Amino acid sequence: MKESLRSLRSFAVNSPWLKSVETPCFVVFEDKLKANLAVLDTVQKRTGCTILMALKGFAMFRVFPLIRQTLRGVCASGLHEARLGREEFGGEVHVFSPAYSAADLAELVKIADHLVFNSFSQWHLARDIIAKSGRDISAGLRVNPEHSEAKVEMYDPCARYSRLGIRFTEFEEQDLTGISGLHLHVLCEQNADALVRTLVSFEDRFEKYIPKMKWINFGGGHHITRDDYDVDLLCDLITRFREKYGVQVYLEPGEAIALNAGVLVSTVMDIKRNEKHIAILDTSATTHMPDVLEMPYRPAIRGAEKPDHFDYNFRLGGPSCLAGDVIGDYSFEKPLQPGDRLVFEDMAHYTMVKTTTFNGVPLPSIYLCASENAEPELVRKFGYEDFKSRLS
Repeated sequence: MKESLRSLRSFAVNSPWLKSVETPCFVVFEDKLKANLAVLDTVQKRTGCTILMALKGFAMFRVFPLIRQTLRGVCASGLHEARLGREEFGGEVHVFSPAYSAADLAELVKIADHLVFNSFSQWHLARDIIAKSGRDISAGLRVNPEHSEAKVEMYDPCARYSRLGIRFTEFEEQDLTGISGLHLHVLCEQNADALVRTLVSFEDRFEKYIPKMKWINFGGGHHITRDDYDVDLLCDLITRFREKYGVQVYLEPGEAIALNAGVLVSTVMDIKRNEKHIAILDTSATTHMPDVLEMPYRPAIRGAEKPDHFDYNFRLGGPSCLAGDVIGDYSFEKPLQPGDRLVFEDMAHYTMVKTTTFNGVPLPSIYLCASENAEPELVRKFGYEDFKSRLS
């Protein structure tokens, strides 16, 4: 495709980076990260809360020096994320996992500042290991407020039979000695009104335990940097909660840090027809943006609309052998041709961290731009060895 770069047409704004990047690739914009961080910093300053970066949502460590100017640490879902946070980010390292092995705990007590447990049996397993570590590790319990807000059951931590969190009925007659905080996580890409309802349920069930704690973690799913997010309501909620209970409040959003801060750029490789026009891209739904199939959802593309909005309709598919490797149906003002570039919006969070090498499909390269109008810096290019190293 390199030969077509000079003559390629784009269905996006004429940004300098568009013609110089090799596809498929992620392009992350520093100015948009800074804008998101400014909003988060306002929340911290107004409320005294601490906002952590959830590595499960965004883990591009090239920009950690920028992010740690605003955020004081990271939250991790296991040993490897915790190591990345300690080695590349610094600051506080908070860890939650549905279950820890004894081997992982032996390593985690060397690097974690907070360890959150999913059951009393896991806490009992860890108590002696923490005590023997010689480090001042704050232990917490994840609770299940039994209140659902997520619209998709797959992303609902409080769905029926959920394996995540401890219900309040399990707290009776339990010794909470050594426990410093409670962690709840209910939301998924939601506004502050969902947190209002969540806290009502949480306080109804756990209010007698909250004053005994040093901190409460409100978890993730807070879409704080979205344009229509009610920041004032969030600040009021946090301030009221802190004043009522005298605890430190943590938030750990996965998307808010990198929301709308990056794109995925793809090249059209071929056009074929099977009742409708089908464009084969060098970008795969199943390997490069699996949430398209898992949620499912239809990602936005610059210059494209829903079918029949414009004159030219195309189904977009990936290069893998999976029959269902289909991104979706879109309409364009002009027909797609091999060599055209498409820009998928909002692909920095929960996309870069989920890519796979299934089928040997190459991983997207990663570029960093100061802004939409700046030249790109190649941060990482992946190749055959990255595919081979995951096999044996």
